[in-house]
Amino acid sequence: MAKKKQKQPSKKKQDEKKLSLGDLLNEDIVSKLKNTQKELKEQEKLELEREEERKRKERKEREKNKSFEELLNESPLKWSDYK
Repeated sequence: MAKKKQKQPSKKKQDEKKLSLGDLLNEDIVSKLKNTQKELKEQEKLELEREEERKRKERKEREKNKSFEELLNESPLKWSDYK
């Protein structure tokens, strides 16, 4: 039986594999995409900060509007300890 020869990939295919997307795109386009990505991250960060601030204000307002009964029920103190 004759041995089968393994085919080696051509150089053209190897060269194509080495190219990345950044190499194929124009540098201006790449820089615009990076700037857009940075702006989106900053906007997302601002949104998270605003959401946290809104939640903090809501909690503070709820705590402020609690009745005496609710505050008393949440208190860990027991009147029998001081009897």
